[in-house]
Amino acid sequence: MEWGLLTAGLFVGFMIGMTGVGGGSLMTPILIFGFAIQPAIAVGTDLLFAAITKAGGVWAYMKHGGINWQVVLRMAYGSVPATILTLIALNYLGVSEGNHDRLITVALGIALILTSSALLLKGFIGNLLRAQEGHPIVTALYYLREDNQHKIRATIFMGAFLGVMVTMSSVGAGALGAVSLLFLYPKMKGSEIVATDIAHAVPLTAIAGLGHATVGTVDWGLLGYLLLGSLPGIYFGSRIGVKIPDQVMRMILAVLLLIVGIKCLL
Repeated sequence: MEWGLLTAGLFVGFMIGMTGVGGGSLMTPILIFGFAIQPAIAVGTDLLFAAITKAGGVWAYMKHGGINWQVVLRMAYGSVPATILTLIALNYLGVSEGNHDRLITVALGIALILTSSALLLKGFIGNLLRAQEGHPIVTALYYLREDNQHKIRATIFMGAFLGVMVTMSSVGAGALGAVSLLFLYPKMKGSEIVATDIAHAVPLTAIAGLGHATVGTVDWGLLGYLLLGSLPGIYFGSRIGVKIPDQVMRMILAVLLLIVGIKCLL
């Protein structure tokens, strides 16, 4: 089993290195369906896995000043309280004893389908909004991001939504956060979107993961094997990723996540 876990970490790290997406989206389903790990333990362990693997990305972006800390704080105003409340609810429901595993797999399925949709439809939605600029709904959406007070509230709400979804499924901090930021902050550069999204994902996944640890839904040995496999995977994935069109890799990943998400709901 140890070699299987190392291989899983290597594969997921490889996908993260190539696409920048896929940590929680791939690791949690692999642990649940590939290794028969209890869903709550798979989620809790993967949250700390994500926090550690993404911490290096924050350090790299901090050196180049690409993180918008004001936006990170706005997201955290929503995500941190939502994460804590979700952890309290999960503990109250007895998730550490294996209760409500179905609730977690359903949340995982929804998060995977939303993540897949965000990857597949990002360009389509942008083109649709531009083509329907006179429509009342589209006008209201544009007003949402142009009015600063509404934008702040929407960012906090988006953070709260991510806090609930990530704590229950370990999925969504990456792709869903990035797509939301792209819409709410269109003047931010692509690299700034990625840096800000990662900077928010690290404390979110760390708090959620440590919360899971306090109720006993983190397997530390499992976490160690996954990290040992992922580090070389990220390195080689990042080297190969520059040679493969990003759109192709994200399409493959999105379809894979959609299939797994549907499996979780069945």
